[in-house]
Amino acid sequence: MRNPIIATLIAGVFLTLDASAADLLQIYKDALANDAQYSSARASQVAGLEKVVQGRAGLLPNVALSGSDVRTTAEIQPDAPFTSKGTGYTNTYSLALSQPLFRWANWQQYEQGKLLVVASDAQFAQAQQDLIVRVGQAYFDVLTSQDALETLQAQKAAISEQLASAKRNFEVGTSTITDTHEAQARYDLTVAQEFAGISDLQIKRAALQQIIGKEAGDLAILKRGIQISSPQPAQIGDWVSSAEKQNYGVVASQVSLEIARRDISRNRAGHYPTLDLVASSGRNSNGGNSSLNGNGVVKSNSIGVQWNIPLFSGFAVDSRVRESIALEDKARSDLDFTRRTAAQNARQAFLGVTSGLAQVKAYEAAEISSQSALDSNKLGYQVGVRINIDVLNAQQQLYTTRQNLAKARYDTIMNGLRLKSAAGTLKEADLIEINDLLLH
Repeated sequence: MRNPIIATLIAGVFLTLDASAADLLQIYKDALANDAQYSSARASQVAGLEKVVQGRAGLLPNVALSGSDVRTTAEIQPDAPFTSKGTGYTNTYSLALSQPLFRWANWQQYEQGKLLVVASDAQFAQAQQDLIVRVGQAYFDVLTSQDALETLQAQKAAISEQLASAKRNFEVGTSTITDTHEAQARYDLTVAQEFAGISDLQIKRAALQQIIGKEAGDLAILKRGIQISSPQPAQIGDWVSSAEKQNYGVVASQVSLEIARRDISRNRAGHYPTLDLVASSGRNSNGGNSSLNGNGVVKSNSIGVQWNIPLFSGFAVDSRVRESIALEDKARSDLDFTRRTAAQNARQAFLGVTSGLAQVKAYEAAEISSQSALDSNKLGYQVGVRINIDVLNAQQQLYTTRQNLAKARYDTIMNGLRLKSAAGTLKEADLIEINDLLLH
């Protein structure tokens, strides 16, 4: 019963795959169009562009047109027995203009608006880099899980052959039942691991689907014998320095600190006088037969300056200044934390790349050695100088080495992406370079 069940599960994993394999660049383009986090960041960046317009509005003239049309009906009852009635009409309109001449708070708000645009751009650039890293991680997670499953299936086939051989040898009396039991136990364990591998592959594919918004289909795999480039520059200090200065999270935090500083000045402006140029033009028209108001048209024009000196506001201004000073301290601490985090991420990724390259070379050598060991143990088993468990262990070592080699390559590539992201230099061109390593 086990084999039909496994075949059904494998079919469920692979039947939905496209005939042609999608490469990393295609998956990235799908993510650009469908990833919810990236779409949210893009909308936030578009919204951030309006901050400079809103800030500039406080420096531009404010023009308003107002007016009214009023109809008045009145009854007049003098001492005489007769009552007089009248209806009056009043029509007014006024055009008023106010141009700020000195409003320090408005100027600081305008400067903050420009800084908010810079911060929004930096956050969006960080979101772009994060998308590249997330896509790469999800892509290679699928390949890692796929390789693990294929390795388990190959290992199961090899163990199955060894199990059949042990049974034949036991039947002819050249080996003990122990060899058969050992091979059967190893086979059963591999079957259980295969079930777990199928489940893990489905989970990894679901994670990739969450990013691109659809089934990924079959994925292009790495070419055999690829060479992964060493990080350039080759000194870890250069990458750390770049991360401390160019990382987009650091840039956004630096801008946030400058915004907090200007917020102190903006709140202190609550103590400063304001000066505006004001001008207005109006018309007042009265008509009708009511004696309550006279008929006629009155036009007026005025221009001048209007000033205001705040004297006391219930200590609100001082409170807002103290609040903004505390928020500046917070922004400074956040910047320090972000800079340290970026530097640590750069160090960790750089060491991940360099150690990964060393691991790849070591696993490549170990793969050759493990294959030679397996061949020797098979030959020794045939001539009777090795027992079945020796062959099974050699097979296990070979397949484990191959799986570790593949994962070391994937991890090294991903650490390279994280290194450039931490340094603030990761671009789509880096993804294209990795895409060229795939078998299309």
